[in-house]
Formats: sequence, C-alpha cells, structure tokens
Amino acid sequence: MEAAVTAGQLRERGNALFQAGDHAAALAAYTQALSLCDAEPERAVLHRNRAACYLKLEDYAKAEADASKAIEADGRDMKALFRRSQALQKLGRLDQAVSDLQRCVSLEPKNKAFQEALRALGSTMHEKMKTMSCTDSKVEQMFQILLDPAEKDADKKQKAAQNLIVLAREEAGAEKIFQSDGVRLLTQLLDTAKADLMLAALRTLVGLCSGHRSRTMAILVELGAPRLSAVLGVEHEQVSLAACNLLHVMFDSLKEGLQKDFRGKEDAVVLDSSKDLKLLIKHLLELLALEGASAHGRDNALNLLIKVVPRKSPKEANNSMSLWVIDQGLKKILEVGSTVCGAPGSLPVTENSRMSASVLLSKLYDDLKCDAERENFHHLCEDYVRSWFEGHELAGKLRAIQTVSCLLQGPSDAGNRVLELEGIMDSVLSLCASVCEAHQLVAVEALIHAADKAKRASFITANGVSLLKEIYKHSERDSIRIRALVGLCKLGSAGGTDFSMKQFAEGSTMKLAKQCRKWLCNETIDAGTRRWAVEGLAYLTFDADVKEEFVEDKAAMQAMFQLAKSEDRSVLYAVASTLVNCTNSYDHEEPDPQMLELAKYAKQHIPEQHPKDKPEFVKRRVRKLLTAGVVSALACMVKSENPALTNSCRELISRVFLALVEEAEDRGGVVAQGGGKALIPLSLEGTEVGQTKAAQALAKITITSNPEMAFPGERIYEVVRPLVSLLHLQRTGLENFEGLMALTNLAGISERLRQKILKEKAVPMIEGYMFEEHELIRLAATECMCNMAMSKEVQELFLAEGSDRLKLMVLYSGEEDEKLRRAASGTLAMLTALHPAICKRIPQVTVHWLEILQALLLSPSAELQHRGAVVVMNMMAAEREVAEQLIASEMLEILSVLAKEKDKPRVAQAAKESLAQAVAYGLIKPNPGQE
Repeated sequence: MEAAVTAGQLRERGNALFQAGDHAAALAAYTQALSLCDAEPERAVLHRNRAACYLKLEDYAKAEADASKAIEADGRDMKALFRRSQALQKLGRLDQAVSDLQRCVSLEPKNKAFQEALRALGSTMHEKMKTMSCTDSKVEQMFQILLDPAEKDADKKQKAAQNLIVLAREEAGAEKIFQSDGVRLLTQLLDTAKADLMLAALRTLVGLCSGHRSRTMAILVELGAPRLSAVLGVEHEQVSLAACNLLHVMFDSLKEGLQKDFRGKEDAVVLDSSKDLKLLIKHLLELLALEGASAHGRDNALNLLIKVVPRKSPKEANNSMSLWVIDQGLKKILEVGSTVCGAPGSLPVTENSRMSASVLLSKLYDDLKCDAERENFHHLCEDYVRSWFEGHELAGKLRAIQTVSCLLQGPSDAGNRVLELEGIMDSVLSLCASVCEAHQLVAVEALIHAADKAKRASFITANGVSLLKEIYKHSERDSIRIRALVGLCKLGSAGGTDFSMKQFAEGSTMKLAKQCRKWLCNETIDAGTRRWAVEGLAYLTFDADVKEEFVEDKAAMQAMFQLAKSEDRSVLYAVASTLVNCTNSYDHEEPDPQMLELAKYAKQHIPEQHPKDKPEFVKRRVRKLLTAGVVSALACMVKSENPALTNSCRELISRVFLALVEEAEDRGGVVAQGGGKALIPLSLEGTEVGQTKAAQALAKITITSNPEMAFPGERIYEVVRPLVSLLHLQRTGLENFEGLMALTNLAGISERLRQKILKEKAVPMIEGYMFEEHELIRLAATECMCNMAMSKEVQELFLAEGSDRLKLMVLYSGEEDEKLRRAASGTLAMLTALHPAICKRIPQVTVHWLEILQALLLSPSAELQHRGAVVVMNMMAAEREVAEQLIASEMLEILSVLAKEKDKPRVAQAAKESLAQAVAYGLIKPNPGQE
C-alpha cells in the first residue's frame, strides 16, 4: 500500500509543477498540502505560493486574499507583500498597492525589482491624478452645456455629449462623474424628453454601470425602475434600444454580484442585489402588457428577458428566476403572443414580436427541471387559452388560436397540450373557411404550425389537406393562398430526404416549389407574406429536384438573401433550413449493408437517396450558391441580435458554412465576403454541434489560407479557442486532425499566438495525440508540438524530470514515416540548440539514440540529414562526455564523409563544426587536408 503523502512532499510537488508552467495543478497541490498542515509558518509559505498561482491564473481577488494570510503570519514576508501589491494593482486599488511596495523597499532598500515596481506604480498614479484634476472641471462644463436651455449650438452640445460618453468608459472618468453628482444630472437629461440628450445620458450611464455592482445599485435607486421601464417603452427606436443596452449592462453587473465573492470597499455598500433584479424584471413584464408602450420597446423588453432570465447552462443549479417569471409573468408574455394584429384594442407589435415571445416561452420551458414545474407551466397556458376561448365569442377564439400558434412555435409540448383542449381544433378548421381575411390568416397559420408537430400531423393529413387545397385553389387573397401553400409543403415533405416516401403525386412538389419561388420574387407582395414562401421552400427542398431548380433560379436566390438581410428576422430559420437542404449539410448516416439486406428480407421500408443528392450534384449547388452571394447573406444573419437567431438557427448556419468551405479553392472567397469573421461568434456560442461545425470550418480556412490574412488584427487570437475545442476527446478523428493542423499553422506565426494556445491549455491535448494510433493525427500532433516548442514554457516541459517527452521525440526521429521524422528531428534540432541540458539527456532516454542519429545522417533526404547533423553538432558542443560517446561510434566516419559533401553545403558545414569540436576536445587529431 502506498505511504500517505506529506504536506512537505505536496509542497515540493507544487513547486515542480509551478516551475513546469502547470499553475492549476500546482495550486491543487498547495491546497491539498494546506489541508494536511497545521504549523503556522508552513501554512504561511503555502498561502504565499498559492498567491503566486492565482496571479498566473489571473484570479487577483484570491491572490490578494492568500497573500494577506501569509502577511498576517509574518508581516516582513517580502514575497507575500510583493505578490499582494501585484494583485492590488490589477484590482485597481493602487493606494494599497503602493503601501505594500513601500514596505518591501523599506525591508530591502537595495532590491532593484522593488524600486522599479514602486517607480512605475508611482508614475501610473501621478498620471491618473493629473487626469482626474483636469477632469473635475470638464465634467461640470459638459453638464452645463447639455442642460443649458439657452445653448443653441448643436455641434457644441453633440461634442459635450460625446466627451461625456467617452469619459464614462474609463473607470476613473466613470467614478468622477458618479462622485460629481452625475447621476442626478443625467436624470435631468433623461427627463428633457429630447432624443439626443436622452441618448447621451443612457450611453453615459452604461459606462457608469459596466462591471460595477455598487454604482449600478446606487443608480437604480436614483433613477428608479419605473423610469427606466418608461424610457424603454418610448416610441423613439434608438432611445428604446439604448435603454435596453443600459438595462442589459445593469443586469450583468447585478448578477455578477450574486455569483462572485466580492471583497474590499464594495462590501460596505452592497448588500443583496437579487431584490433589484426582480424589481427590474417585474417592470419589464408589466411593460409587455402595457398598451402605451411602443412596439419596439415591447420587443426590447422580450429580448432582455430572453438574455437575463434563463440559466446560461444546465450545470447551474438555480432556476428560481425562471420559476418566478413563469408565476409572475407567463400570462403577460402570452398577451404578446396572442395579439391579433389589427384587432380592436390589440397591443402595438412588430413583425418580430410574436416570434420573440415564442423564443422566450421556449427558453423558460427548457429551463424547468422536473415534471411538477412543467405541469405548472402547462396548467397556466391551458388556463390562459380557456380564459379567451370560453365566453369571449369570436374575438376571444381568435386570441386563443393565436396563443396556440405562439406555443407551437416555442415550447411545442405546451402547444400540443392546448391544441388538444376541447373545441380548439374544430375552431381552427372552421375558421380556415372564414370570409374575413384576418380571421382566416390566424386559423391557417395555426394549422400550418400544427402540421409538423408529430401528435397532430396524422389528424391534419386526414382532415386538413383537402381544406388547404380548397383554400389554395379558390382563395382570391395571396396572403391566404401562400400560407395554405406552406401547409401543403409541410405535409408534402413528411418523408424528408427519403426519395421513396413521396407524399404527393409525381410533379405536385415541383408545382408547389415553383409557386413559392414565384411569390418569393414578387416584390409587390409585402415582406411578411413573402417570408411564408421561404417557409414553404424550407420544407420542399428536402426533394433534390426542388433543390436543383432553386439554385438555377438566380432571382429566387437573390430574393431570399434580401429577405435574410431585412428587418423581419423571423425568416432566419427558414432561410437557414433551405440552405442546409440545398447543401446537404444535415446529418446523414450511411446504412450498414448487412442491415439493408436484413431489411429487404423482412420487407421493411428502406430509405433511398435521390440520384441528385450525390456528391457531384451537391458540389455544383454549393458553387451556384457561392456565386449568388450566400456568404454575405449568412454573415448578415449572424450579426442579428434578434431572438430569432436561436441556438438551433446558429447550428444550421454553421452547417452551411462548413459545406461552403469543403473545397479548398472556395475558402478564399468565403473569407473575402466576411465568412471568417462570421464563423468566430458561431464557434463560441450555440449548441455543441453548431459550435463544433463552425470551429471545423475555421480550421479548414486556417489550414489552407494565410491565417494573418484570413483573420486580420486581433481576430486571429479569437480563432484559437474554437480550434482547441476540436482537440477534445469526444470530437471525431477528422475534427482532431484538422484542429491540430490549424493550430500548427498558428503556432508557427508568433510567440503571442503560442502563448494564447498555452493559455487555452492545449499542450496536454496535443501531447496526447502524439500517441494516437492513426498516423496522420500522430504526425499532425508532432508537427504542432514542433512549432509550440519555440515557446520557453514548452521547452521547460522537455527539461522536466521524469518526463518521457524527450524520449518520444528521439524515438519518432527514427520512425519510418519521413514526415514524422522531419517534425520530430526538427524539434530536437531546436531544443538541443537552446538547451545543452537536453543534449546531455538524449543518451539517457533510449539505448537506440546512436542508431537513430546515424540513420538521420545517412538518410537520402537532405532535410533529414541537415536536422540530424545539427542535433549531433549541438550535442558535441554541449559536453565532452557526450562528444566521446559520439566519436567512439561510427559517427566519426559518417561525419568525415558528410564534411566533404559539396552538394549539401548546410550538412557539410554542420559536420565540419562537429569534427572541429572533437579536435578541440582532443578526441581526434586535426586532418591537415581540411580547412
């Protein structure tokens, strides 16, 4: 049985790990040592060491806390004082940081590092004080200009407003405005009801609230939630959007307070921000059902609720905020979702409002954790629908049916439940035949949304198809006919991509698609109605014949792309679905041949691929989409901040992008049209599948393009994290391989990129793939490590005691695969040039080291010969004992021959230098015939 590890051993282990650059593991070792250690002096050292780890890991609050514990035990601990001063600087508490540094200097006056740090910090503080002193008068002056009714110079006012906003973005400026009675003055600007002054006030308040919980709470008290809610609901679209942005920042600051352990000055001011969060959310919910609120304000309130209420991840245990919103505001959200446009007393809404309500309902439902919570959600929805359906005559029935549509587009389980309430489906079918266009629209849309929900599809196929056909053929209104057509499209595509499962007679699907394209191109029809034509194509393009005709119709493609860029964002999912179908970028598994034979024998249905879905057809369709401008449309879709850009929609867009960059020759064009930029946010947010597809597309671009051209400026550093995500074990071999290849390219560019890769903890994963059985993945990992070895931190890993990294590189230098040998020997050449200690260790790692080096020197490849000659040259120069071992072997003869090679001057030069070193050691006599 293994002996129990001691605190001292753990501390030594932590020291070794820290030196090797594994700061997280070092922190774990020190923490474990603390749990075993009672002696106060030892505990102080461990706290001091943990502070160093936290500094490296950029957790400055914890670094300050641990350093403080070390100083409590020994007030003269200079290392702890210095580390605390570093942490305090990062936390912005410069006066305390100076105090600690002054103490360090008084304890060790001749220490130049302390003196330099104190001088630099003093200079920083002086600059800030200088800035602050001249800021005082500027703040006062700016408010005077903005609030003076006699000031008529518009340019002067605009400049003052801009200066105020810029000042608020800096922490020192934000604090100065706050301390100078700025919040009261900003409130006065809001109360002027002048759009330009209100915008200036809101944007300045964003700076004051960003990342500062105590200021946010004070501002909320001063302004009041009702005023903020009222500003959000104003008619002016830009003012409403600016208020939405401010509220989002306030939510983030308040939520941060709930999640983080705050220390220092803020503790004295801040108590609990959960009440403030609920107060703001309560007013947002009230705004939804407020008749006087603008349509844009209502949309912005929905967008905010989508962003701030549901949990970001199922790993978070607390879903109490969602439960509270469901209890307090579900009916208010349904008020928006059930609005019938044009009906007397209806709420002002935009074309996106009902979709936003559906997305919010869906996110709230997905945030529920148990059956009891879901059952409560269902009961509230059913009660709401009944309240309109029973006793409100026709207007109430329309509201009830509109609610069903809203739920079917969001949490479809809840939609199916209310659809089964007595009388609902009968009312939908009867209203489909209404002579009133508005009533018919509501009913037909409900029928369409119910058509692709499994529980009702068979019922609608039996009862709805004939009705929809009647409406399509005999209605005189395009708005009704186009919706009926979409219903038929949904029912007609029930077989998906299975060629043998046609729902309609031969040619019917093509006729429906042709009519959809015709309506899509008809600009005299409003965009809201044309959107339904795209909905139809999203279903019909499961059929390969429809795909082929669609990509041949340039006008239809252009019309769809224009809709994708329009303000009506509810079309995004339909556009993305159509493009996924055209590019065949949906998941499709190849059936097992044996299972196919069994299915035939058992006379079971076997899915069939359409002949026009073969790779050559797909490739041609992709080219036509690229020519038509699909990339700019997709890039525009990704920029959308609308709730319609759901995670599932993001995934569809990622799938399309991956299909577009499949061919290397197309990647440059995709990047030139903004594809590279659009892929970064897709790879960082959304479903896991969507993020992976986007990351793989980024990898393909990085492999074949110049990364610095494809991702200019700071953007190249944003690509690293998605690429590292492709190395995770749950990814496919192809994704691993492409991730490694892309990281190899990045690692060869600059030290800053290598540091970014290190920070993303990619090196252990890269090392893991160096043992992979698949030769291409093993090669890619070795090439990546070769480039990463240019970093000092990685070089130190090869020097670490007990590591097999060096042994692996030596052995790979003797493998049969020439590319693998090239990568491994290149790494050895670099490491031996930089670290003589590695030269001394090579003979110790494997008994085959000499024959591996000799094989390199005798290789027919000049490149391998050169790398081998450089390794030998470095080893000869490192130590006489190593040189003796080399010269005592056949190496002397090989070097003598290579030194005369005139066709390979670099190899000959390295060989000559090795022989000259042997002469210098006195191991061989100089050859008079040589220079």
